[in-house]
Amino acid sequence: MKVAVIQMDIEFGKPQVNFEKVTATIRDACNESADVIVLPEMWTTGYDLKRLDEIGDDEGKQTIEFISSLASTYRVNIIAGSVAERSEDSVYNTMIVFDREGEVVKKYSKVHLFRLMNEEKYLTAGNNDGHFEIDGVPSAGFICYDIRFPEWMRKHALDGAKVLFVPAEWPKPRTEHWRNLLITRAIENQCYVVACNRIGADPDNEFGGHSIIINPWGEIIAEADETETILFADISIDELNEIRTRIPIYEDRRTDLY
Repeated sequence: MKVAVIQMDIEFGKPQVNFEKVTATIRDACNESADVIVLPEMWTTGYDLKRLDEIGDDEGKQTIEFISSLASTYRVNIIAGSVAERSEDSVYNTMIVFDREGEVVKKYSKVHLFRLMNEEKYLTAGNNDGHFEIDGVPSAGFICYDIRFPEWMRKHALDGAKVLFVPAEWPKPRTEHWRNLLITRAIENQCYVVACNRIGADPDNEFGGHSIIINPWGEIIAEADETETILFADISIDELNEIRTRIPIYEDRRTDLY
């Protein structure tokens, strides 16, 4: 499976500009025969939280129509990062996943809201899991701050996930936390981790890039710097299964104790 991670700057509070940018980058990724494309967190609006009632996506309809068309046109799976999804009286930070036919196969709303960027003041936490399949591969999605909660990611691995997808807007001052947490999540769960961060800045934050793809040994197989780029890597479920056979942590867990 060839994954393509789109590391991009995001125009603050300008969904239409960001839609146009994503159209071009998805085309470029498909020209390199990507099977799965991953976008960053809140890629339509950035963290223009105070205006989400105005610029948020009503039930995700605009994003769904837009990404569905691209996925079906290029016959590619798309992890459409996350968007500000307006729903009744709430706004959620929601990941939307599409298959090659352009069908929505998962919506996952971020369950851990990040106080340092005031998410809890403007967003509502989700309550559903992040499980889905991509071309038959059990996978799971998480959003940015979620990676600081190993029990949440382990729950999905125990339930069968083999690839963990993480869109983010991770601030630059904590780039080493980003890298170290993701490497640890890969090792302890014996999963691939495919993480997409943004670059650039908004009025309150600077973002660190360093999108990264990590194998189940915790080895970095591809990593971006702090520029706009598309990061590619091939992942092998056969390799994952072999690693789990060599060190059978799932068989050796003491479920009588924990």
